[in-house]
Amino acid sequence: MAMWQRNLFICCMASFIVSVGMSQMAPILPLYIQELGVEAPEDVARWSGIVFGCNFVSLAIFSPIWGRLADKYGRKPMILRASGWLGLIMIALGFAQSVWQLAGLRLLQGAMSGFQAAVVPLIAAETPRDKSGWAMSMFFASQVTGGLLGPVFGGGLSEVIGYRHSFFLIGSLCLLGCLALTFLHETRRPAPAATVAMSTRETFAGLPYRTATLAVFLTTFLMHFSITCVQPMLTVYVAEIAPDTEHLAVVSGFVFSCSGLASMLFASRLGHMSDTIGAHRVLLGSLTLAGMVSFPQGLVTTPLQLGVLRFIHGIAMAGLIPATNDTIRKMTPSSCLGRIYGFNQSAQFIGMFTGAFIGGQLTAWIGFAHMFFVVGALLLLCAFWCKTRVVDVLPQAG
Repeated sequence: MAMWQRNLFICCMASFIVSVGMSQMAPILPLYIQELGVEAPEDVARWSGIVFGCNFVSLAIFSPIWGRLADKYGRKPMILRASGWLGLIMIALGFAQSVWQLAGLRLLQGAMSGFQAAVVPLIAAETPRDKSGWAMSMFFASQVTGGLLGPVFGGGLSEVIGYRHSFFLIGSLCLLGCLALTFLHETRRPAPAATVAMSTRETFAGLPYRTATLAVFLTTFLMHFSITCVQPMLTVYVAEIAPDTEHLAVVSGFVFSCSGLASMLFASRLGHMSDTIGAHRVLLGSLTLAGMVSFPQGLVTTPLQLGVLRFIHGIAMAGLIPATNDTIRKMTPSSCLGRIYGFNQSAQFIGMFTGAFIGGQLTAWIGFAHMFFVVGALLLLCAFWCKTRVVDVLPQAG
């Protein structure tokens, strides 16, 4: 096994372990907030949003900083820092005595962790260029697989061991992932001190495809904004189109899982396609498919119809995120790769936070079904932007 393959296997295994742990948190978070003394349902919902979103705010601020340090000191130290801190902070969440402490710890989690933002640059730098699309897709598939299994595993376990001990378990899994990552072997040397010392303006001025890189950042923002506009409200939407269902949690879980299952099944195929025809073309096709399949989701009348469309949407997701990372890899010099990935991660987290916040307000105003029309329009607009600013530029420059 080549060194880059060994590194990829370790990163995928660690990502799977961490995803199994972290995906257990979302279902139990509102229940844990209730245990901390918040009783009114509207207050539980409000605090759940605040506690969940705190992490994205601090991640958006600190991701470029950690990316720059990764270019200076190497990616492996940043990966171990991020995964180790993630494990410790999740254990600390289990000791929280108030919802304010919970929110503060989540802010610290985002400020010091950034696991994905640390791992992706290492995979990008260590993997041969003609295999990077497949490598990014396999890493994404490991995350999705862990995210699918985590809630199933953790939901029942939390009823047995309690919510506090669930956080101890999540933290232990993250520390186990950190242990696996100690076996990484980074062959790329840190960037020269002169390159690291360059200001952000100088770094962007020196990029060979500056306009296309900024366009990818905007694409990342719009893509995650569109996703999080819809995703948090799926359970309520299922209840609206199937008001007589007696097993809402099971049906909603099925609808949620359809997207992740499709991403897991198709990630490898789309990764190979990225290496064959270009990641930027896969990105364009995935954006177009995601936009087109969003419109009929607002017209469904049964959960089964919604599940089928979410499965197709999951195929698009399997191409979107890996292709975005691979496109950045192909455009960016290795000396500033960590910093550029850090800015892309900031765009992602800002999109997720604002999408969840604004999506809730828009849904209350225009209704659940119409939100899918808004999302479809945004994704198709994003596809047009990607076509004119990225796809049409890279072949000419290449």
